[in-house]
Amino acid sequence: MTLRRSLSLLAFASAGLTSAFAQNDGLNMRFANGIAAIAEEKVITVDDIRREIAPLVAQIQRDARNEKEFNEKLESLQDSVIQDLIDKVLIIKEFRKEKDGKEVRNIPRSFIDNRIADILSEQFDNDRSKFLAYLRSKGSTLREYRKEVEEDIIFHYMQQQQRKSQSVVSPVRIETFYRENKDRFFQEDSVHLRLIQLSRVDGATDTELMTKADAILAKFHGGAKFEELAQEYSQDSRRARGGDWGWVKRSDLKDDFKTPLFALKPGEVTAPVLLPEGCFLLFAEERKYAGNQAIDEVRDQIERLLVTQMARTSQERWLERLRRNGYVKHY
Repeated sequence: MTLRRSLSLLAFASAGLTSAFAQNDGLNMRFANGIAAIAEEKVITVDDIRREIAPLVAQIQRDARNEKEFNEKLESLQDSVIQDLIDKVLIIKEFRKEKDGKEVRNIPRSFIDNRIADILSEQFDNDRSKFLAYLRSKGSTLREYRKEVEEDIIFHYMQQQQRKSQSVVSPVRIETFYRENKDRFFQEDSVHLRLIQLSRVDGATDTELMTKADAILAKFHGGAKFEELAQEYSQDSRRARGGDWGWVKRSDLKDDFKTPLFALKPGEVTAPVLLPEGCFLLFAEERKYAGNQAIDEVRDQIERLLVTQMARTSQERWLERLRRNGYVKHY
């Protein structure tokens, strides 16, 4: 969940929806004193939670089947936002704390200036008066906003650094995963299909369609490229692409196409397939046969999967350590 406050929130407030939401979100009942938590010295208020949740409420309303489910989803989202806000405080503390007697780290002012310039351009059309009106609408000063931007930069930088630390997967680990999960890499028979469709227009008879298909086949066997023939003769939506339908699995096709197509070798074409909607010529550009994919075919896929798993596990452990070592009080 992003913690960046966007211009959409201003639109939400200007539409008069924020106050209506505040009356129905249950936060005032859950946190009677207006405080949801304290992380280090940062007080996380009901208003902080609302600012994060407000743009997401409409989606929850669409997804919920009834009022009970809406309230459950809303409360779950509130809890998630509170934890995210707490984690952000702890992550920023981790960035700023002294290490090995070195000075506390800070973000260069130029980074903050550049980010605010980007926001002015992207969200306010470089109109400073609109930007200042936005700050007034949320009761914030420019100094406070600069601090928010700085903290966002720190938060995303620290997350990125954490992900980078888990970006290398050893070949041995990839091979072990492949051996232990071979079933995940089973592939069906598949063909890179090109086809020519001769539609049954203007009352064309079977004989007329077959005659035209046979003439095209004769050109193919005479050396013409199937792709060029499809561009010239096919009457389907892929004509401009040389009749290219990409890779198709046996299970993707109806029996009328499945049997003749999967009898082909690469570079071969079927006899005309006559159906009520027209006549078809199917061309097998490439073939993949049923079986487990070789490790070299899926190595990159496995590496991406393992990097994602490692990054998720590492981040969870990192956050657990920060929570354990930080001061957090829930209300």
